[in-house]
Amino acid sequence: MNKLLKFLDSTFLDLGREFKWTYLPPLMVYMAAGISGLTGIVGTFFVKDYLNLSAAFLAGLGFWAGIPWALKMPLGHLVDLIWKKKNYMVYFGASLIALSLLIMYGLIIHTEDMSEVFSVETLFVISVILAPVGYVVQDVVADAMTVEAVPLIDETGKDYSKDQIKIMHTTMQTLGRFAIIGGTVLVALVNVVLFRNVESLEQADKIILYGTIYIYALVIPLVSILGVILAKYLRNKKIQGLKSKGLEFKEERGSKKTEINWWILGGSLVFVIFTLSVGSFNVPFAQEIVFIGSVIIILFLMFKLIKELPEELRLTIVGTAVIIFVFRAMPGPGPGLTWFEIDVLGFNEQFFSILSLLASILTLAGIVLLRPFMANNSIAKIILVLSIAGAILFLPSVGMYYGFHNWTSSLTGGVVDAKFIALINTALESPLGQVSMIPLLAWIAKNAPSHLKATFFAVFASFTNLALSASALGTKYLNEIFTVTREVKDKVSGEIQTTADYSELGVLLIIVTLLTLILPIVFVFIINNSKYKTKE
Repeated sequence: MNKLLKFLDSTFLDLGREFKWTYLPPLMVYMAAGISGLTGIVGTFFVKDYLNLSAAFLAGLGFWAGIPWALKMPLGHLVDLIWKKKNYMVYFGASLIALSLLIMYGLIIHTEDMSEVFSVETLFVISVILAPVGYVVQDVVADAMTVEAVPLIDETGKDYSKDQIKIMHTTMQTLGRFAIIGGTVLVALVNVVLFRNVESLEQADKIILYGTIYIYALVIPLVSILGVILAKYLRNKKIQGLKSKGLEFKEERGSKKTEINWWILGGSLVFVIFTLSVGSFNVPFAQEIVFIGSVIIILFLMFKLIKELPEELRLTIVGTAVIIFVFRAMPGPGPGLTWFEIDVLGFNEQFFSILSLLASILTLAGIVLLRPFMANNSIAKIILVLSIAGAILFLPSVGMYYGFHNWTSSLTGGVVDAKFIALINTALESPLGQVSMIPLLAWIAKNAPSHLKATFFAVFASFTNLALSASALGTKYLNEIFTVTREVKDKVSGEIQTTADYSELGVLLIIVTLLTLILPIVFVFIINNSKYKTKE
C-alpha cells in the first residue's frame, strides 16, 4: 500500500505541486494547437463525401502541409532576436489560422460562390497550407515562452539550484504535451455533443452543422492571443513584486545579447526559395526534391548550431535526434483506413468523436503515468518500447480488415464487435505518440545556450518535424502502390463520381505494421553501437 501511495504521489500529486502560474501562458498557446482538432472529423467527412481527391493526393498534400514546420528555423531565430516583441508573432499566426477556418466555412456553406473565385479543391489546398503556417508561428513563440516560464529566482530573490531548474523544465515540457492533449479532450467532448444526433440529420442540416463547427473553431486563435496577454501581465506583476521588496528581477536569458546568425537566416532563406520554386513550377518529383534538399539544409544548419555546445553534448543530441527522426518517419496507412472504417465498419461522426475523446483522456493519463519511465530511461529504450507497442497495436486494424470482428462478435453475442475492438485499441495506443518528444524538448530547454534557446528548439524541431514529411512521402508511395478508393458523390446532384475499392488495403496495413516494428529498432541498434550513443 505504501508503494502504491508513493507511486501516486510521485506521478500525479507531485506534478500538481510543481505547477507554477508562469507555466500557464505557454500552456494556453499549446492548448490552442490541441483545440485545432475541432475541425478534424468534419474535414475528414467533407473531403471523403464531396472532394474527389485520391488517397495518394491527400497523402501528398500532407507532405506539403508539413513543410511549413521547417520554417521553425528562421522563425525561432527571429524570436531570439526580437525576444521582447515576440507576442506580435502570435497575433500574426492567429490571423492565418482564422483565415484558414473562414475559407473552409465558405467552402462548406457557400460552395458555389467560393468556386467562382477558385476551384473548391484549390481553396481546400490553400486552407490546408495556411493553417500549419499559422500554427508554426505560434509554436515557436510557445517554445520560447516555456523558457521564460521557468524562473531562476523565487519570490524572495533566492536562486533556484540547477537540479530544481532541471525538474521545472521537465515539468514544463510534460505540461506542454499535457496542454496539447487537453485541448483535444475539450474538442472531443464538444464533438460528441455536436454529433449526438448526426444519423437523423438531413444532408442539408449536416452541412450546416459542419459549417457551424468551423465558426466555433475561431476560439483557437483567441486562446493563443489571451495566452500572450496573460504572460505579459504575470511577468510585470513579478517584476513589480520583487521591486517592492528591493529585489531585482533576474532575466531567464541572461545578459548575453543574441547576435544575428547569418547561417541560420541565409540557410533558411535558401530553404524557403528552394521549396517554393520547386513546388510552384510543377517540377517532376517535386516532393522528393524538396525533402532531400530540406534535409541537407537543416543538417548543415544543425552542424553550425551545435558548435555552441561542448563536444560530448553534440554527439548526444545528434544521436537522440536521429533516433526520434526515424521513429516519427514511419509511414501510415493513409486516409484509406478511415474510409474503410466509415464505409465498411459503419463508424460515424459521433463514434469518431468518442474515439477521439477516449484517446485524448488516456493520453493525458499516459503522459503522467509514463513520466517516471521517461525520466529513468534513455530515449533509445523509450523508442524501442514505443516501436514494439506501435506495431502490436496495428494488428487489430489488420484483423478487422480480414473480418476478425465478425468472429469475435459471433462468439460474444455481438459485444466484441468492430466498435468495441476500436475502443480498446484506441485506449492502448493513445499515450504512445506524445511520449517520444518530451525528453528531447526538456534536454534542449536545459542544455541549450541561454541566448539561443528558441533557435535550438526551432532547428531540432524542424529536423524531427521533417520526419513527418518523410512519413507523408512514405504514405503516399504506399498508397500509389496499393490503391484504395472510396465512394464520392456530387454534393448537389448526389451522383456517384467514384466507386469504393478496399481490396488492397489489407496488404497495405500489413506492410505498415512491419515497417513500424523493424526500422526504428534497427536504427536504435546502429546508433547505440556508434559514437553517437545516447544515454539521455
